[in-house]
Parts: sequence; structure tokens; C-alpha cells
Amino acid sequence: MKLGRLNHIGVATPDIDASIAFYRDVMGASEITEPFVLESQQVRVCFVSTPGENGTAGTQIELIEPTSPDSAVGKWLAANPLGGQHHLCYEVPDIQVAKAWFESVGKRVLGEPRIGAHGTLIFFVHPKDMGGQLTEIMETPKGGH
Repeated sequence: MKLGRLNHIGVATPDIDASIAFYRDVMGASEITEPFVLESQQVRVCFVSTPGENGTAGTQIELIEPTSPDSAVGKWLAANPLGGQHHLCYEVPDIQVAKAWFESVGKRVLGEPRIGAHGTLIFFVHPKDMGGQLTEIMETPKGGH
């Protein structure tokens, strides 16, 4: 298994609209997707694109607002009410191969692969197995980043 491209940094927020305004008005972001609900994870999400260099794709910021206090992100925000960095997401070419590899080296995969906010398969690896950082593994979207 080889580490893939850092696709995005997940940032949990109690108010996605306020976070969008912050990234637009304070940080100068000009490419922000329209928020949408990802029912399977009980969250409302959008992506803030950062610029790339020399024709490369930049890393995105995924803003995540829970739609339920009982969701994983809702529970995380209960402990971190101001929000903040929630996870890092790396791309892999084959999600099943990556899952098998993480499990073979003793890492705890949290659930089965499922469709994530980019419309491609994802899974999470327990933060206690990843240096304290919740880590999302995402199959590289077909057709690029």
C-alpha cells in the first residue's frame, strides 16, 4: 500500500453557513460548493477548494455540519463545541485493497466501505491506530480529482 494524495481535510462546524462566510470573506476562498445533505452519515457538507500550483489540484476543505446530535459528527461536536479539524482524507486507487492492507497490519477499520461525499467509496481508520488522527481513506474518483 502506498500513501495517496491528500484529498481533503474535514472540518466539523456547528454552523456551516457561518463557516462558508469565514472561508469566503476572511480566507478569500472563491470556489465553494453548494452545501448538500449526506443522509447516510447524518451531515450537511460542502467543499472549499484551495488553489493548486502548476496545473495540480489543490487540497479541499470539507465543511461538515451534523444534521443530528446523535450522528458521529454530532457527538464529536458535543465534545468540541467550536468545531475544528475532524479528519484527514487520503486517496487510494482501490478501496478494497486498501481496507485489506490496513486490517492486515492491525489497524481498526470503522465499518465497511460506503459512499462518501465525493460519491466514491470511503472508510475511516480509528484515530488510536493513526497517531491520534481520524483518517478517511477514499477511492480516487473516476475521471480525476
